[in-house]
Amino acid sequence: MCGIVGAVAQRDVVPILLEGLRRLEYRGYDSAGMAVVDSEATLQRVRRTGKVAKLEQGLLDTGLTGSIGIAHTRWATHGKPSEANAHPHICRQKIAIVHNGIIENYEELKVRQQELGFEFTSQTDTEVIVHQIYHYLEKDSDLLIAVKHTLKDLKGAYSLGVISTQDPNYLIAARQGSPLVVGIGIGEHFIASDVAALLPVTQRFIFLEEGDVVELSRGRIRIYDITDQVIDRPIRESELQVDVAEKGQFRHYMLKEIFEQPRAISETLEGRINGHQVLDESFGVDAKEVLNQTQSVLILACGTSYHAGMTARYWLESIAHIPCQVEIASEFRYRSPVVTPNTLVVALSQSGETADTIAALKEAKRLGFRFSLSICNVLESSLVRESDLALMTRAGPEIGVASTKAFTAQLVALLLLVIVLGRRRQLTSEKEANLVSQLIALPANIEQALQLNSAIQTLSEQFAEIRNVLFLGRGVHYPIAMEGALKLKEISYIHAESYPAGELKHGPLALVDTDTPVIAVAPNDQLLEKLKSNLQEVRARGGQLYIFADHGAQVSPGPGMQVLEMLPIENETAPIVHTIPLQLLAYHVAIIKGTDVDQPRNLAKSVTVE
Repeated sequence: MCGIVGAVAQRDVVPILLEGLRRLEYRGYDSAGMAVVDSEATLQRVRRTGKVAKLEQGLLDTGLTGSIGIAHTRWATHGKPSEANAHPHICRQKIAIVHNGIIENYEELKVRQQELGFEFTSQTDTEVIVHQIYHYLEKDSDLLIAVKHTLKDLKGAYSLGVISTQDPNYLIAARQGSPLVVGIGIGEHFIASDVAALLPVTQRFIFLEEGDVVELSRGRIRIYDITDQVIDRPIRESELQVDVAEKGQFRHYMLKEIFEQPRAISETLEGRINGHQVLDESFGVDAKEVLNQTQSVLILACGTSYHAGMTARYWLESIAHIPCQVEIASEFRYRSPVVTPNTLVVALSQSGETADTIAALKEAKRLGFRFSLSICNVLESSLVRESDLALMTRAGPEIGVASTKAFTAQLVALLLLVIVLGRRRQLTSEKEANLVSQLIALPANIEQALQLNSAIQTLSEQFAEIRNVLFLGRGVHYPIAMEGALKLKEISYIHAESYPAGELKHGPLALVDTDTPVIAVAPNDQLLEKLKSNLQEVRARGGQLYIFADHGAQVSPGPGMQVLEMLPIENETAPIVHTIPLQLLAYHVAIIKGTDVDQPRNLAKSVTVE
């Protein structure tokens, strides 16, 4: 996996493909490549490890041109990062393919193909696909038919782009379990794994469904569904702008996205509140009926989204008085959970293409869980289409691999859900009005938190030589501590762990010394005094404390304890606001460490494989 771009046109497609790859760099990758059929009907390919800029230099050196081509940024799954493992893969200078996903039966296919005389030049699972297409193309000269036959032999997930010297006017694409869109031009057509890749050339898109195969030429698009019937898919106009992925005045996308959070939250709230009440209709046309019947909630998520779900569990139980379970999606798929009646399954994903979350939702539905809701940032995503109800977070495109604004927008969306479920149980109209007021005030409160940026930048200098960090939180702020630890390890590569502060004396206290800083979130809530006691345990053992404290918490600095005060925030939205300084700390420590902030090593933005 990671990013696919393809084009068939009357003009040279190399600049189009290259720009598309640049716009997919945010996903994270370790190599890049491009293949075209040139004017002599010859297949030409350039691949490079490292950044797209290296591929660009390779293209300049070789003078590659062509009116049909495919390109790819790879994030290693099968086989180490290397030029040999980079896409596109080619078979006998006749067929080239790019592939996102994982082919589960590739070893079986590889043995069979080696017996037929095919030679392998990579360690990837992808190479079996191109050999299999070649095998069928030798039997039938039609590329589309060869691809369709090949797909029947594959087990796993894929999105594919295929070109051939035998049919140099046609680009074949297919999707199963991995996202792919078709871009519509005038006398030219495109494919990509993300709309953003094609915004410079089109605003009109077709979102392929599971099992779709599409044949593109300069003048035609023909789509075949999972039953091999020709079908029309709706054409959608994207509202995204060409410059949506620009950093503007900011040094990195991550910092830009941290500072975009007030706007992202405002837009997530827009049109979903009437007076002092959250609208049921925000969740979909059938939402009222589903919400009326919901007796418990099951949240499925991965990574940062899992931390959002953990936060929501505290809210659901304390505010809405409704039972809630939160499951890591990749684990839920392989458990044998007990199905409880009238449970609302809530699937969280920024991209809506997280393979484990989609699979977990499908498994929940197969088991008999009755209702499903996706909270997502991408309207046409697979997760949204798989769910009964959907609430879009409207955070806008998030380019930095480490999620920031998508996380806080998810928290806001989840609190909206808590409110509409709560008023069906014990939530009074007065309390709902108070929660709505807190949400409306949230963008301004985050603006205030962002003013700590300079102080946090100064503080971050003390982490230049640090190798291990502990994060502490209590109650609803424990998942916020988890998210703070994740952010730090993702982009600074410092080992960081998070614990409920009350668990310190049950083991983690053994790690505390002068070389292991402890970062704590200290809101002014009912657990504050207990948290202060936990902090004293750290001080007594020579630990260095860094505390982000509510002004009303009255936490005073002292030897071995630095305090950054935040404005008082009402309890329910305090976890969202306290997320901001932890994001800023991770960012500034990463700058000091000299890491690649927006594209941290080994990570991908949208994890579309298991």
